[in-house]
Amino acid sequence: MSDDDLPESDRIEGAPRPRDVMSLIGQHKAETDFLEAFNTGRLHHAWLIGGPRGVGKATLAWRITRFLLTTEDGGMFGPPEDISSPADHPVTRRINALAEPGVFICRRPWDPKTKRLKSAITVDEVRKLKAFFTMSAADGGWRIAIVDAAEELNKSAANALLKILEEPPAKAMILLVSHQPAKLLPTIRSRCRLLRCEQLNADDLTAVLTQSGFESNNPQALAELSIGSPGDAIRLIAGDGLRIYSQIIAILDRAPRFDRPALIALGDSCAARGNADHYDNVVTLISLALVRLARFGAGVQMAEATANEQAVFQKLSAGQAQSRIWADLQQQISGRIAHARAVNLDPAQVILDTFIKIETAAAKTLQLTA
Repeated sequence: MSDDDLPESDRIEGAPRPRDVMSLIGQHKAETDFLEAFNTGRLHHAWLIGGPRGVGKATLAWRITRFLLTTEDGGMFGPPEDISSPADHPVTRRINALAEPGVFICRRPWDPKTKRLKSAITVDEVRKLKAFFTMSAADGGWRIAIVDAAEELNKSAANALLKILEEPPAKAMILLVSHQPAKLLPTIRSRCRLLRCEQLNADDLTAVLTQSGFESNNPQALAELSIGSPGDAIRLIAGDGLRIYSQIIAILDRAPRFDRPALIALGDSCAARGNADHYDNVVTLISLALVRLARFGAGVQMAEATANEQAVFQKLSAGQAQSRIWADLQQQISGRIAHARAVNLDPAQVILDTFIKIETAAAKTLQLTA
C-alpha cells in the first residue's frame, strides 16, 4: 500500500479531505475570533479548536494554516477581512499534497503490522513535531503544527506536547483539534486559546453536504440524527444510517417482547466479514435511540427522525422516571460496547445482549406507565 492509499484519521471515507476544502460553512464566529487576534497582533502560539465531531474543526485548522502562510502580517492592502486563501497559490497546492515544509501534521500513525491506524497518537509522533520546530523556516515565515485529534494523544505524548507548549519556538503555532477538550490535560488547555466550533443549523448542514457531494431524500431526519454535524450526516448517508435507525425504532415498537428473528438478523449483519463500519453504525444508532428516548421523557422537543418514532417514544418514555431509566441504560450500554470492542467480542452476541437489556428496561418503563 502506497502512502497515498493509507487511510487518514481526520477524513471520512468518500468525503473531501479537510485540507482540500477551501470554504468553511457555519463557523463564522470562530473564524472572526482568529482574524481579530491576527489583525490586532495578539496571535497566541497555541489554539485549541474545540467542538462536536464533524462540524469543521479540521477544516478550520487547515484554513488558518493556509491563511498564515499566504498572508503578510498587516496585509499589503490593509488588514484582511477574512481568512480565505487563493486556491491556486503554491502554498495551497503544497499543503494539499502534504508537501509544504512549513506545516507538520501530528495524528495517529499507520501500523504496518496490524494494517490499520494506531489507536493513539504516540510519543514518537510528538518527537517528530519537536524536531520540526527545531528547524528554521527557510523564508523566516511561520511553522505550523496541527494535532488532530488532541484527545488521542497517549499519556507520554501529551506530556511531551506540554513541554513544547511551555517553551514555544518563535514564529511557531500549534493548532489542536479536539472533539472532547475536557479530556485533555488541564495544563495543556491552560496554555491554549479556545476557538469554539458549534453545531450547524439545518440550512448550513445541507449546504455543507451539497458542497461535499452528498445528498439525502430526507434532510430533516438527517439533520435530526446528526445533531448539526456534517461529518455525522455523511456517515449516516454512507452507512445507510436512516434505514438502520428506522429498523431500530421498529424493534423498539414491539416492546415489551422484541422480535427475536429481527434481532438475530441485525446482529448477523454486524458480524459478517468486512462489516466493521456497519457494526459501528448500528451500535452508534442504538446509543442515539436511547439518548433520544431519555430526552423525550425529559420533555425535550424533538422533530421525528423516522416514521412512528414519536409514538414509540410516547409509549416507552412518557415522563421523568422513564427518562432516567433510559439515560442510565445508555451510559451502561456505551461502557459495555466499548469493553466488547476492546476484547474483540462477537458483534452478533453484543447486539443481542444489548437488546436484551433494552427489553428489560422497556418492561420497567411500561410498568411505570400502567
